[in-house]
Amino acid sequence: MLCLERLGWSVRGVPIVEDVSFAVREGEFIAFIGPNGAGKTSLFNLISGIYPATNGVLELDGVDVTRESVHGRARRGLGRTFQTSSLWNGMTVAEHVRLAAQAAMPPRASYRLWRRAGSFTSQVAETLERTELAHRSEVLAGSLSHAEKRKLELAVLLVSDPRLILLDEPMAGVSAEEVPALVALIRSVHRDLGRTVLMVEHHMDVLLGLADRLAVMHHGTLLALDTPDAVMADATVQQAYLGEAL
Repeated sequence: MLCLERLGWSVRGVPIVEDVSFAVREGEFIAFIGPNGAGKTSLFNLISGIYPATNGVLELDGVDVTRESVHGRARRGLGRTFQTSSLWNGMTVAEHVRLAAQAAMPPRASYRLWRRAGSFTSQVAETLERTELAHRSEVLAGSLSHAEKRKLELAVLLVSDPRLILLDEPMAGVSAEEVPALVALIRSVHRDLGRTVLMVEHHMDVLLGLADRLAVMHHGTLLALDTPDAVMADATVQQAYLGEAL
């Protein structure tokens, strides 16, 4: 589904992400780990099109999208969440999801559907039910807990029906009590909906219950990509990851 060949990004000649190559099978779950500043988020920005690649090739479903826009990649089925929530505090939960559903439609079709208030009702309701936010549909986003905001970000993403999902530290700021429910939701998105998932996360206990493979970033390079057991047993990886055993 996704293939990177020596993909890199440099700023004024300084490499931030350097010669990263790997392939992702459809339906796979790959988790990215590494010390702060290792290049994990920068790599996600390259894959999603926020940063322009300075070298290498990125293919999605066999199509070269290295120079394609963020919008173009989204149309091809790539979705993304970020470390920091970017919700409108004055809009309700349902309004966020309905607006995302409209944005995923072709321009002319979305305009016609927007004029009919009930056009997205079932789509929005189904998405809110899946993300366990149906009972909060009329609540303003600014009133949600941090975990609920993460769920809303997933709802906004899912309503556009992406096939490849990038999650950048979805557990950041979420209380320990709320983590299991969020993990269960992400697992459901992967297994029940069959979505391909790439996720950056620092909670190793979370990753070991989700990921098919672990990718280790270090100084902008891909240090390792293997099964969780193999990565955890790799002495080089352990030394790079803050000098601690995984």
